[in-house]
Amino acid sequence: MIAVIQRVSHSSVTVRGELISRIDQGLMVLLGVAVDDTEKDIAYMVRKIPKLRVFSDDDDKMNLSVQDIGGQIQIVSQFTLLGDCRQGNRPSYIEAARPDKATDYYERVVAGIRQQGLEVVTGAFGESMQVELLNSGPVTIIMDSRQK
Repeated sequence: MIAVIQRVSHSSVTVRGELISRIDQGLMVLLGVAVDDTEKDIAYMVRKIPKLRVFSDDDDKMNLSVQDIGGQIQIVSQFTLLGDCRQGNRPSYIEAARPDKATDYYERVVAGIRQQGLEVVTGAFGESMQVELLNSGPVTIIMDSRQK
């Protein structure tokens, strides 16, 4: 499972011209599920994302998590994170999980983070989405559960 995590001042998702979700200060997470992901990959993301210390404390050091600041999380599915560009010019997506597995794992990550008391909003799985965000910092972290 791959997550691209951005610290944002705000972010939103629009589908067919309709705003479907928005957050203020928090984390925008683009999440891709791999074909070989397991329960351990779900648990890893659920454990790590809320505790990721990328927000500044009073000394301007990144010591605080989204939990610490009372921020929100927006999680958007993005299978293209599993694109393999090593050969040719067209990415191969054979490493991306099929939609049934990807939907299940994505929803389980969202539910697992919500169970920790965080406000989590989502995109629309399988839809063409317009994602808008204001990256604060900029801070962008790539987390790959297979490289733990």
